[in-house]
Amino acid sequence: MLIRDRIENAADMLTSGERKLAAAILSDYPFAGLSSIQELAKHAEVSPPSISRFVTKIGLDGYQDFQRDLIAELKEGHRSPVQLHQAERPVHGGYLKDFISKSASQMAMAADAITEDQFNQICALLTDPKRSVYVLGGRISDTIAKHLSFHLRQIRKDVFHLPDTPEGWPEYLLRMRPGDILYAVDFRRYQPALEQLSLVASRDRNARVILMTDKWISPIAKHAHEVMPVPIDSGTLWDTYSAALSVTEAIVTRIAEDNWEQTRDRIKAWDALRFTQEENEK
Repeated sequence: MLIRDRIENAADMLTSGERKLAAAILSDYPFAGLSSIQELAKHAEVSPPSISRFVTKIGLDGYQDFQRDLIAELKEGHRSPVQLHQAERPVHGGYLKDFISKSASQMAMAADAITEDQFNQICALLTDPKRSVYVLGGRISDTIAKHLSFHLRQIRKDVFHLPDTPEGWPEYLLRMRPGDILYAVDFRRYQPALEQLSLVASRDRNARVILMTDKWISPIAKHAHEVMPVPIDSGTLWDTYSAALSVTEAIVTRIAEDNWEQTRDRIKAWDALRFTQEENEK
């Protein structure tokens, strides 16, 4: 079990001081917990014995055990396909049926990982016409970001997909107004440049960062207002984005259905212009 899950599960049993400690750990997760017990105690304004009691309360044997688990999580979040490959991975039935069954299981897990209230809040933010939406993902996860931005552009205006090279980002950062949305998709083997973009957007442009990530949680979470962890571990050398795509499609479908008249009119206008261009090219 992840340390953050242990903390959340024990939330009802924590004292006010322990809740303060939990907030300090989660605010810079997992790095805050990798410092010495004395440094963490100073940062959280609690005593080292309080940290020891807290660690025991969340089901661990001591601070060393706590740090070992955090280090293991950190390593897991940076594993490459070479490290993930299992030469003797068990397959139940045919390969295709087995793979699709595991993907369906991941989608079901995603529905439990994201609450309906959070889902509704994210849809409301992405719908708000007063907010421009800027979207970007990582090396591979940008395919999910592009899927979101393409559909959002058919529903509403002021949706921008950022270029994949950082040299082009300042133009978009300068456009951002307070309250605008940066929607980032970042899965393990996290990209430092994407974290830096999120930091600048949140700190300097007062944008609201929405993060789609995995259970190991991208460092972008430190700057995010909403974090959606989706399962990606397929048990193969490739992570699966089936659940991420399913959540993305749920978001854009919900927004389109809730704003159907606007969506219908925009798609009609979009198609009319596209078809006109096709006619001119004949």
